[in-house]
Amino acid sequence: MSKELHTMRVPRPGARALAVPILAIALAAAACAKGNAQTSASNTPTARPSTTAKLRIVSPTNGQVFHGASVDVPIDVALTGAKIVPATTKNIRPDQGHLHVYLDNQIVAMNFSVSGTVYGVKPGLHVLRVEFVASDHEPFDPRDFVEVTIEVKA
Repeated sequence: MSKELHTMRVPRPGARALAVPILAIALAAAACAKGNAQTSASNTPTARPSTTAKLRIVSPTNGQVFHGASVDVPIDVALTGAKIVPATTKNIRPDQGHLHVYLDNQIVAMNFSVSGTVYGVKPGLHVLRVEFVASDHEPFDPRDFVEVTIEVKA
């Protein structure tokens, strides 16, 4: 199984070099925002499955303070009751999926590993959320996420 990590930089306004990452984030958000319910041939919504996964953010800790004008925040997550799978599929299993990482309610990474980095976090208070999602990029029902508040001081 691949432990490949996919991360995206947090967009910095006015930077031409970020056109591709911005497009990638927009595409990821669109893929994840298609809705929380699938529809059958009769257009009747079907319920999303629940998951057996349990998440815990090991680091950063809630309330942790980082110093700098632009900080790369390392993330380490404990996942039990499920495994991360590298392939996207419509074959949904409650014990398989991957992680979506959000900073202040904006998706910043799709991780196929339990560790990663959120790059270029600016000064201020931030909510870092990690969610275990199904192989089709959509959330389980109920959603399985954990979050911490971090602060970056210049």
